[in-house]
Amino acid sequence: MDQASETSGPKGGGIDVLHVIPSLSIGGAENMLAALASAPRERPMRQAVAQIFRDDALAGPIRAAGVPVYSADARTMVQVPVAVVRLARLIRRLQPRVIQSWVHYADLLSLLALEVSGRRSATRLYWGVRCSYVDFSQYSRTYYWAVRACAALSRWPDAVVANSFAGREMHRQLGYSPRAFFVVPNGIDTDRFVPDGEARARLRRDFALDDAAFVVVHVARTDPLKDHALLLAVAAAMPNVHFIAVGAGTEALANPANLRCVGLRRDVPKILAMADAFVLTSRGEGFPNVLAEAMSAGLPVVTTDVGDARRIVGDAGAVVPPGDRDAMVLAVGELLRAGPELRREQGRRARQRIVDQFSLRACVASFDALHLHGVAPCEPGDRVRDQSEPVQAISG
Repeated sequence: MDQASETSGPKGGGIDVLHVIPSLSIGGAENMLAALASAPRERPMRQAVAQIFRDDALAGPIRAAGVPVYSADARTMVQVPVAVVRLARLIRRLQPRVIQSWVHYADLLSLLALEVSGRRSATRLYWGVRCSYVDFSQYSRTYYWAVRACAALSRWPDAVVANSFAGREMHRQLGYSPRAFFVVPNGIDTDRFVPDGEARARLRRDFALDDAAFVVVHVARTDPLKDHALLLAVAAAMPNVHFIAVGAGTEALANPANLRCVGLRRDVPKILAMADAFVLTSRGEGFPNVLAEAMSAGLPVVTTDVGDARRIVGDAGAVVPPGDRDAMVLAVGELLRAGPELRREQGRRARQRIVDQFSLRACVASFDALHLHGVAPCEPGDRVRDQSEPVQAISG
């Protein structure tokens, strides 16, 4: 693994958790890992993070929390076998009690590296799956075969953790049959994503928008599943609404005049604070972090019916069919006509729902119970399960 990282990392064995992820680029799984690794805890966790392909976009906050970050420095898929050997050496040196992997490539490589390390009997392995819909025609054959391999090997890890109920069901349909398969919904930092009147005023000045302008924000990198084509169509149909698209690659979109595409931004909480509403146009998601983040920021939302979006929104937003421009235009139009006070009330309900049901604190507690004690997380509404029951005893 990367020597510069190793000089600042633990020298002896016995850490609690080694997280493994393809890279630390900006994305939903990556953001969730960064939040989990750097979250404050009453009982400190000895953690480390290993990435297969180097991308340090999110490494800073993790290191700032005292969690070392390692890289196997694979440059192409051809170098992945070398990365597996490097990861196996790191496992032998750190001797983690648990490996928590994130997304399919990391799931597969973590299993291989753990077997090579010779520590399979001493280290628990939990896979993490994050999506609930994949159109394989839009991705490489390498990715397709990685997912198929994961399905075939899914009984090898101690458990598989999905971040959405829809994602768990999709993976079962793909052939996953793990020993235990449960859901830990993502958690939102409700102290970071908050209504912010000062940020609203400042960002609107920066964007040359007055307070009366009706502003709708969309946050997603350009990817076929995010369906920016739907966003463009909705914006073109609503010239009196100001749309702002945030995310890597959006700056290259051929957008109508009322849609500003600003590319990757580091101030998403502030961008959300300046808005009057939020839209999610995706064709596939597991647990869409940004939807819950927008709700935590006090925004009324309109989302496509993907993944666990309906479960997240409840009665605090509108849900429309994926790809349905007319339905989304109608829902956004209803928010426009509702007026500021009704929108603020819906936004208050949205924020309270995230605080009550999808906080970062609850997510951290679930993962810590699993990683430290092998205790299966309770799913929402499950009040009778014995919380001392070990994961290995739960049927998949």
